[in-house]
Amino acid sequence: MNDSLMSSEIAEPYAQALMSLAQSDNLTDRFGEDIAGLRQLLRDSEDLRKVLASPLIQADVKKGILRQSLGEQVHPITLNFLLLLVDRGRISFLDSICKQYQVLWRKLKQAVLAEVTSAVELSDAQKDAVRQKVIALLNAREVELETNVDPDLIAGVVIKVGSQVFDTSLRGQLRRIGLRLSGNA
Repeated sequence: MNDSLMSSEIAEPYAQALMSLAQSDNLTDRFGEDIAGLRQLLRDSEDLRKVLASPLIQADVKKGILRQSLGEQVHPITLNFLLLLVDRGRISFLDSICKQYQVLWRKLKQAVLAEVTSAVELSDAQKDAVRQKVIALLNAREVELETNVDPDLIAGVVIKVGSQVFDTSLRGQLRRIGLRLSGNA
């Protein structure tokens, strides 16, 4: 069994349990914010990822690190959930569990995730414009943006929502022109 499939099989029940708990306490949005913050923390801190994934580090040490790093930043139920993952030896799957929770959360909110890649960091106004464009294109109620910077794009943006890709980058336009020219030769 490949790692991705195994990770998914482990992550899904935990994410569903967290969603169920969130819904019963009317905390889905709060947990969604906590999860987004956790994912950002995991992206930003390679050391934290390594500590949580390491089987050599004791559970009590991992719990202490989580309590110290997150403190009052997350809801107490979210923190207890993380401590449970440590106890069950599943904390190394935290990012997968978080991703799966976000999928469930978006489905509940009728929202979509738009992965936006641009040549430079987008301003808040540009992010809002992209968000409004995706809402109009896909008839979504809400749009969550995940932004990345790729200087190779030169200009414009690439927006990926699920399997749909909207490429308005200069690199994409040049590629399409090249394909048209090679097809006519």
